[in-house]
Amino acid sequence: MENYLDALINGFLSTTKWTWKSILFEVPWYTNYFWGLIVISLLVWGLEILFPWRKNQSIFRRDFWLDAFYMFFNFFLFAIIISGVYDVLKVLFGEIGITAKSLALIDTSSWPVWAELLLFFFILDFVQWFTHVCLHRFPVLWRFHQVHHSVKEMGFAAHLRYHWMENILYKPLKTFGVMLLGGFEPEQAYIVHFAAIAIGHFNHANIKLTWGPLKYIFNNPVMHLYHHAYTLPRGSFGVNFGISLSLWDYIFRTNYIPEESGTIPLGYPGDETMPKSFWGQLVYGFKKSKK
Repeated sequence: MENYLDALINGFLSTTKWTWKSILFEVPWYTNYFWGLIVISLLVWGLEILFPWRKNQSIFRRDFWLDAFYMFFNFFLFAIIISGVYDVLKVLFGEIGITAKSLALIDTSSWPVWAELLLFFFILDFVQWFTHVCLHRFPVLWRFHQVHHSVKEMGFAAHLRYHWMENILYKPLKTFGVMLLGGFEPEQAYIVHFAAIAIGHFNHANIKLTWGPLKYIFNNPVMHLYHHAYTLPRGSFGVNFGISLSLWDYIFRTNYIPEESGTIPLGYPGDETMPKSFWGQLVYGFKKSKK
């Protein structure tokens, strides 16, 4: 029990300390996700302002500040709160003999860095795509994911507007995916993480961008807007589940882009019951909707 308590406390304190040092520029720039998130957000927001897809949408669109708060809550505040729990799980798994090496399916130690990074990117993105499908497919998970889909006007900050329970779902599965690769995270993994943030921001931005022929590989704002469409194809529980890559949607035939006006209604049937405040959304999903 003492080992678990130490892991809980040490995990919380180390993450808090690292976040504070990031704010003060006391960590290497390539690991400074605090200011990295701010720089990427300002750049993508600037592109929204200069090249808006929906020209009648306000620069400070509906729920802009709520979504901006969600970015920092989900990326940093909640990460601090939950960090000790993950350290406890590491201790628990270690005690029962489950380690990264014991689950490894691929030995990448002799691979070139670029190949490791590419595999790392593909594995993590597929895990996220699969988790995203589950969030839509199973009602108990969909109730939490409704927070993200309650966005009524799309913009870059909507990327990180999601219920904190999604962290609980995504993080273990992403960690499991890494463990299958021998527990490695390449030294240059920051390239993958920053790329994922940038692509996610672009996918939610008020910008009409499809990447040309690369649209069959990379997700884009046009494709992702229809993931948030109020009206879905008959019999569908969702479309365009891609996170960074659209590839999985084309492979598993969940792709759907009926037109490209960008003016479709967003949300989901019954979204009027979603609380408007952060605190209301914080506890949303733990009981069935009356509708």
